[in-house]
Amino acid sequence: MSLIVTAGSESTFRPVPEGTHLARCYRIVDLGTQESTYLGQVKTQRKVMIHFEVHGDDENGFALITRAGEPMSISKNYTLSIGEQSRLREDLVSWRGKAFTPQELKGFELKNLLGAWGMISVIKTISENGKEYFNIKAITPVPAVMKKNGMPQHFNEAKIFSIDSPDMELFATFSDYLRAKIEGSPEWRRRNKSVAYTGGGVEDLDEDLPF
Repeated sequence: MSLIVTAGSESTFRPVPEGTHLARCYRIVDLGTQESTYLGQVKTQRKVMIHFEVHGDDENGFALITRAGEPMSISKNYTLSIGEQSRLREDLVSWRGKAFTPQELKGFELKNLLGAWGMISVIKTISENGKEYFNIKAITPVPAVMKKNGMPQHFNEAKIFSIDSPDMELFATFSDYLRAKIEGSPEWRRRNKSVAYTGGGVEDLDEDLPF
């Protein structure tokens, strides 16, 4: 019996490069309660993932598109909270360009983010083993001059995925990793699998929403 080794197939994934890019929120995914470790402490917190499609060119003038010709995408995970110290609140205040009102702090609808445009700042970090990661560092409003010229045509349909009333057609499009992450949450395990769920789509206004 012989053992044959090959170089394998090379990944065709292209990460969104460093820099500030025009982006549109097109998907929000409820991840359920997830376990994480920070500074040696294990925490269990409800998490949400926010996805953006990216438009424009990189610093070399090449369009920010995939090999399939689609806009590149990038996401960021947050703890599902807009408490005073939360990262989600920090990014939303920066993105909105205004603080939350006392009424909004009692309950803010994340679906209001769908279809909203912003400027995302992406940074590269390198792990100890040399692996590169590209993450969203900040989100700010689209400059007035860019708004005046109009936003580009969007690509992805705006959708939200909630474990409480899951859109199973959308769920089927998720990566194996993302599906496994959601399925591992206690909220998913508790859901009644005998009930048929439908829906999940929301109206896509495709504009700079007043969220």
